[in-house]
Order: sequence, then C-alpha cells, then structure tokens
Amino acid sequence: MKKFPGIVVLLALLLAIVPATVGAAPPQQDGEDYTVQANDWLSKLADKFYGDVNAYWAIMAATNQAHGKDASYAKIDNPDTIEVGDKLSIPAQAEAEAFMATFDPSMFNVGDLFASGASGQMTLGSWWTAGGEAEGLAGMIRIYEEKYPDVEVINATVAGGAGTNFKAQLATRLVGGAPPDTFQLHAGLEVETYSPDKYLSNVDDIYASEGLEEAFPADLLAMLKYQDHYWGVPVNIHRSNVLWYNKAVFEANGLTAPTTFEEFVQVADTLEAAGIQPYVIGTNGGWEAPHVFEDVLAGTLGPEAYKGLWTGKTDWTGPEVAKALENFKMMLSYANDDHPALSWDGAGEYLLSGKGGMMIMGDWTDGWFTSKGFTDYGWAASPGAQGTFVGLSDSFALPKDAPNPENAQNWLKVCGSKEGQEAFNPKKGSICARTDCDASLFNEYLQSAMVDWNQDAIVPSVVHGAAAIEAWVTDYKDVVTLFVASGDVAGAQAGLQQACVDAGVCQ
Repeated sequence: MKKFPGIVVLLALLLAIVPATVGAAPPQQDGEDYTVQANDWLSKLADKFYGDVNAYWAIMAATNQAHGKDASYAKIDNPDTIEVGDKLSIPAQAEAEAFMATFDPSMFNVGDLFASGASGQMTLGSWWTAGGEAEGLAGMIRIYEEKYPDVEVINATVAGGAGTNFKAQLATRLVGGAPPDTFQLHAGLEVETYSPDKYLSNVDDIYASEGLEEAFPADLLAMLKYQDHYWGVPVNIHRSNVLWYNKAVFEANGLTAPTTFEEFVQVADTLEAAGIQPYVIGTNGGWEAPHVFEDVLAGTLGPEAYKGLWTGKTDWTGPEVAKALENFKMMLSYANDDHPALSWDGAGEYLLSGKGGMMIMGDWTDGWFTSKGFTDYGWAASPGAQGTFVGLSDSFALPKDAPNPENAQNWLKVCGSKEGQEAFNPKKGSICARTDCDASLFNEYLQSAMVDWNQDAIVPSVVHGAAAIEAWVTDYKDVVTLFVASGDVAGAQAGLQQACVDAGVCQ
C-alpha cells in the first residue's frame, strides 16, 4: 500500500469530490472485515454500508485501530488511497454513528484516525497544503520520522492562503483546550493573537539547548521575541516584495524588470500594446491585495518611513501614503479583470502560459514555479523597493495543552536544525532562518535572496504577522480590500488611520 507522511485535511476539497448519497443502505448491524475490490473507494463503501458517504472517516479510523493490533489490516494514511486486496475493518452502524457524532476533520482531531504507536503521536497544524510548501513540509517530516520512527506524525493542514482559515480554527481549539501538538505561527506580533502567556509555552529552553541564538541572525531574533520570550522556532525567511515576470515575454518585447513606478507604467503600456496582460493579481483570498500594497508602501515610502507606519512615527494621513495609494491604483488599472475569482497562484497561471507579464508576490512563488516545472521566470524587487527586504518568517509554536509535548519539542528541534531547514527550504521557496545552510542546495533565486537578506534594510510584513497585532492586520486588510473596489484614496487613508488608532498605536 502506498505510504504517505501524513494526512492532508482538506475538508472542503474532499466534500466537493464526494458524490451525494442517492439512497439509504440497510444499516450495518455488526462490524465485519472487508477486502478491497477493483473500483472501490472509501466513500463508496461508506454509502454501501451506512447510506452516508461521509462516514468513510469511521472506516478509516476503525481500520487503522485494527492495524495497530494486527498488521494484516491496512494502514490508511490518505483517505483517497486504498488498494485492491487491502483488508478493512467496517465498524457496526452504531459505532460509525458514534464516531461521526464527535469527529470534525476541520478541527485537528484527525488523531482519532490513527492508532497510537509505542511512542504516541505528534499532530502538527499548518496551512501548507499544496505545491512547494507541501513538498517542503514533507521533507522536514521525513527528517523527524528518521529520528523518531515510533512517533505517528499527523499532518493536519487546513487550506487557505496566509493561514486565513487555519487561524480561526486554531483559536477555537486553543480556547477549548484541544490544540494540535504544534502549529505554524508567523514570527512577530501575530503571537499576541493567541494570548501566549495563557495558551502557549515559551521555547526559551529549546533555544538554549540547540544553540539557536547563535544560529539565527539578530534581525530575526528581534522579530521572534515577545514579552522577552521566544514563542516559536523559525524554519525559514521569506521575502514579500518580489516582482516576478515571464522572461520570454519580456525578451520578446525588449523589456527589463521595472525598478520604479514610472518604469512600471512604461513596461505595462508596452505589454498591453502587445496583447499581453501587463500585471496579474488574484484577490479572492482577501490577503493578496493587502500583501501587494504593503510592498507598494515600502517602495513608495522607503524602509524607515515604512517601519514608522507600525510604530506611529509615520502619519497614515500624510502625502506619502496618499502617493502609495495612487501608485497601487495605477497598478490595478493594468490588472486582470478576473482577479476577484483567482487566488495568487491562479493569477500566476497567466505567467506560466505566457499570457501575463508581471506579478508581485512573496518568494513562495519560486517554490510554486519549481513545483510546476516552470523555469522561464525572472525576478526583481518590487518597484521602488531596491535595497529593502520586506521580511517574514514561518515558525512552529508549542501549546500549553499539547497532548504530546515531548514529541512536539522534538519537532521544534528538527525545525531549528540545519538538516531540517535544508530539507524544507529549497522546496518551499524560502531561505533558511539559520546562517549556516549550504547555499549550493538552493536555486539561483534563493541564493540571490540570501545575499539580499544579508545586505538590504529589513522591514516587517504586516499581512504575514510581523509588523502588527492581528486585529490591526484584519482592519488593514479590510481597508485595502475596499480600496481595490472603490479607488477612494482619501477614504482609504482615513480607514488606515482609524485602524492604527484602534490598535492603540496612533492618536
């Protein structure tokens, strides 16, 4: 049977592909064993035995529990993958109904699907579900499994760019006292969202035992500290402000990457005249346009004034922010009309097909391009932001109520290790948080990002949790989303100022 490193919990996707029940089946009064036949799949069997296609989770759980006692039963790591000849345990109707009454695959209790091994389980929560991010996470999980082969790793991911869906579910689990063992956390003020003194354990001891203060650069360490403690172990550094372009399209039209907003207009006009979509963006996640606008702010204001926006030193109602909004409005005038229906990677398909010229997105785009086998791309800092690195970092945190704290602590040690980061980052499309990774393992873009990280002015991303508390981030995103629809510069400035006041930073 095919072995996967964990289960990817994409409830919406799974329900979308599961056919609706067409008729009630006779109740399954007694449990029984079943051998998988050709053209079987779990939802089909659930419909056959229970008249409920979604009860396949109960079959998966019962089979894995049986496997823990008798290896002749199948071990199902992925509900979409069963093979002819697999031996399944079909629970009785009452058992299946009892299981489904308490099981919610969107809320991290996927551990119920697995039998505990001799050393227990380790459930990790994240929003890395596809492409290079999923491949990178799988690489780090492999390192963990090599070190701790008796630990059952449950990869409980929840789809949604920038963690939009994941964070809401996580907050509910933390308050309810039922968190995963460890979870993805942006380095920076995002930690404030989770009341760390109440719901998280600081990881200062891991920093000490693993020598992480010596392994990570000072800028990152400053970003990671909150209330004089470390609350997460970082796995990477990402850059927000990257302009990506299709090299073949640019070469065919005699273009180079624009470095200023004035050059952006010139390039966009040339592409438009050639029948190419000049600039592409997807906005259906609610975070993509605010992401681009933070890069426009950095490119318009410069690093010091940009940082001042989040400390109260720079006025949101001033002419610099007005100019940034005008620059963003100009860029949107060249954007694809279908952007409300597209995610960031959906918009990226324009570049892959040669129908689009430019997009601005973080350097996970590099990992996505690589996962798609696309190599004909170029990059530059977003307009106006040469010498500025809008930075963010993904880390993993330790909840106070972690069911398996020792296993989670060992995961955090792998996250901070050189081998863990070298397994993760080349596929993810990010650079190591550590300063001692082997640069030869990384592609040309990522090697250039390493150079820029060491020499550019580092400023924090707001959308990705580094610059502001989560409530402020939410208000910021709402204002920018409204601006995309309205183009009202004065209204956006007033909204951004009010968000700063509500955050307790501006007067």
